[in-house]
Amino acid sequence: MTSPTDPSQRFGLPDFSKHGFQIKSELGANRAGGRITYLATHIKTRRSVVIKQFQFANSSNWGGYDALRQEGQVLKSLKHPGIPRYLGVFKSDDGFCMVQEYKRAHSLAKPRSFGPDAIRDIAIACLEILVYLQDRIPPVIHRDFKPANILVSKKLKVYLVDFGFARIGDGEVGVSSVVKGTLGFMPPEQIFNRQLTEASDLYGLGMTLICLLTNTPADQVGDLVDVTYRVDFRQLKSDLSPQWIKWLEKMVNPRLNERFENAKVALEQVPDHGLRQPQTLASHTQFDLTARNRGELLTTAITLTNSVPGTTLTGNWQVAPHDSDPPLSDGRHSWVHFSPTEFASNNVTTQIQIDTSQLMTGQIYERTLQLKSNAHQAVQSFALTVETAPMPILRNRGTPYPLLGGLLMACWITVWGLTTLLPNYGPGNTLTVLTIFGNGLGWQIGSWLLHEAKLNSPASRITMMVGAIAVALVAPLCLVLNVTTTDAVTTAVTTGLGMMGGSVLSTISGLTINRFWQQDIKPKFAIGLSLLTCLLGLGLGLRWGLALSNPWITFGLIANAFGIGTMLTYLPIQQAQTIALYRHNVEQHRIRP
Repeated sequence: MTSPTDPSQRFGLPDFSKHGFQIKSELGANRAGGRITYLATHIKTRRSVVIKQFQFANSSNWGGYDALRQEGQVLKSLKHPGIPRYLGVFKSDDGFCMVQEYKRAHSLAKPRSFGPDAIRDIAIACLEILVYLQDRIPPVIHRDFKPANILVSKKLKVYLVDFGFARIGDGEVGVSSVVKGTLGFMPPEQIFNRQLTEASDLYGLGMTLICLLTNTPADQVGDLVDVTYRVDFRQLKSDLSPQWIKWLEKMVNPRLNERFENAKVALEQVPDHGLRQPQTLASHTQFDLTARNRGELLTTAITLTNSVPGTTLTGNWQVAPHDSDPPLSDGRHSWVHFSPTEFASNNVTTQIQIDTSQLMTGQIYERTLQLKSNAHQAVQSFALTVETAPMPILRNRGTPYPLLGGLLMACWITVWGLTTLLPNYGPGNTLTVLTIFGNGLGWQIGSWLLHEAKLNSPASRITMMVGAIAVALVAPLCLVLNVTTTDAVTTAVTTGLGMMGGSVLSTISGLTINRFWQQDIKPKFAIGLSLLTCLLGLGLGLRWGLALSNPWITFGLIANAFGIGTMLTYLPIQQAQTIALYRHNVEQHRIRP
């Protein structure tokens, strides 16, 4: 008999002392089903045990008894540190009891908070238990994998309990006469009482992990399942890594053939990354750098911060491939360097160094920097723009175009004034000679400029030919237009003198301009002198009046406009030629933009 001081008597607990056990407390009960679980102490060894009792008198359904006997039969053959050991059975006064090893751990049905690493460890531990069960011959299918049947200690020791629904079979487990399991954690093949396989328990484990990750109570897990039995949990865990999302979705895939084949395969494919993904906050989104000196080392920095607690940001820096960049040498980019290149930190500052000594001067380089990390955005891109130092051979000469416009206006005003004040200026023959001379000079200056710029193109040769023909046609044109001349000989002489004088003076003008530029004389003076010379013919042509019907005015405008236009383009042409020569001689092997 039990003494009145026995705790089991004081609290109305059963007396199992004659079986060698003293009841300490009630762990759980399903009184409608006649099942009660107790925490007890073995009287001789003083070890804590779990006693599961089925009470015959309190149950109208003997399914609980069958489950308890089935659990005992399964546990007898199992020996794994993650499965509490079977210790025996006995018949009590009011029922049937099974004794099992006690583990100081709580079920996952009790609300608790686990970090991402802890959940990953729980998943691996559960899979290792399932691997053991599935490696048995024949394999064991638990059929009731849910949070209430998984115990986790404070040190994250994991135990699988309640094998009352477990089945043993060769290969595929045959169809049962009664559907057994817990809704929300049973795969579709179990719900519809179809054949079960080693992949069936993976569904329950996957749903259990989803409950832990999303803080979803076990009785509400069905809300995550749609009409096609697919589980939608992404919106509940936005920081979950894509690798884990893919892995979990495969675990709970409603199609049996699209799930992992067994626990061993699922364990092998557990993602190496943590469950949660870092979220990076960058101090810069783009980089704009300008070099003032040739070969200058440009330095900038970027700070990355991880805003997700319990995770560690890891990553490495790269430069996106570009057609102009040479291949990587020892994994390093030729002119963009990072320090550090790889990192594992939640607050890291990376120094970015640009070596412009390998780049062409006076150019703009655009590249894309890539950060590959374990963050939610696996690849982040940053725009890099580098403007190199100006070319050393170029001087800022300023634009001559305002000066040219001013000189042209002054010339027109002067000619208009002379034409108005001196309508009968000079003999006709002199005017003819000077007009021809001025027109020839305009064409010759244009030809010289094209030749000086070494534009050996068909356009250049055609232009020079047209200029020569135009000058040669001046004499017949004078005769046709009844220009005031003494005779044909005079016309021929004046034409020849005009061509010769234009050629000589255009050459002198060209050499003068060239000498001025060599001596670093301001281009305003050099271009102005040449322009005034070129405009001589135009000014003399206007001697006959301002009426555009006068052919001399028209011809003078056309001829000299060519020379003026060429003068306007001379500086850009010369600059382009000089740059091309510098690129070829100095920067031939440098990296292009």
